[in-house]
Amino acid sequence: MTITSHTKNEIQIAEVTSDKLIIETAEDGLDLLGNLYYQGFDSIIIHEENLTPTFFDLKTGIAGEILQKFSNYRMRLAIVGDFEKYAGKSIQDFISESNRIGRINFLGSVEEALDRLLKVG
Repeated sequence: MTITSHTKNEIQIAEVTSDKLIIETAEDGLDLLGNLYYQGFDSIIIHEENLTPTFFDLKTGIAGEILQKFSNYRMRLAIVGDFEKYAGKSIQDFISESNRIGRINFLGSVEEALDRLLKVG
């Protein structure tokens, strides 16, 4: 796992990359969050391919558990990937609502993620 730090206007964003799954369980998500939170990061970018595919099956509850932890810690998250392949109405509604609120974002590129996470609020 590699952590790249992006900093602008005192906002620190960790971009986490790996050639393996980083988050397979809700506990993995909490561990990553805690680790980066205590390193002083304000936000995290993670790539879709580093999340277990069951994250996108809302019935498993993994997405909800992980995203609740991010909200509790007031840590912003951007998940970068191609989300059009998830055709279900519930996952698409979840993605739209998350993007509307802005704490958790589903975006198409790292550049979009950085733009979104660097906006205060």
